[in-house]
Amino acid sequence: MQVDPRGPRFGAAVTTVVLIVVLVTGSWALLAAQAVVFAIATFFGLRYAPYGSVFRVLVRPRLAPPRELEDAAAPRFAQGVGLAFALVGTVGYATGSTWLGIGATALALAAAFLNAVFGFCLGCEMYLIIRRITTRIRSDREVPA
Repeated sequence: MQVDPRGPRFGAAVTTVVLIVVLVTGSWALLAAQAVVFAIATFFGLRYAPYGSVFRVLVRPRLAPPRELEDAAAPRFAQGVGLAFALVGTVGYATGSTWLGIGATALALAAAFLNAVFGFCLGCEMYLIIRRITTRIRSDREVPA
């Protein structure tokens, strides 16, 4: 599946705002809601992601067509990374380990901010590195000895 790269960037901007609110309020419930948003995109695909749906319905019709599309695999993986950090943060806040909640939320915020402002998707880059490594390992195994 191909996606308009502006969609994940829009989602990262909304996520940035949500995570700032979480850090200011310490709301584990809001962080849990963000985790659900990440989970939907991770397990069901970007087509069903709530922020992606808002982008597709309200924002994209007002923009020129994208210059290029990108494969959805890397942004979907990035949503999974965000889910992991949101879950750790939620557990931290909910169990009274505020330092864990703040730390995990701050790391997720840093990644979302990088994508929203600079178009640098940290999770996407992780995906590409992992893919390169696993492809190299597979190709090394296939070489006859």
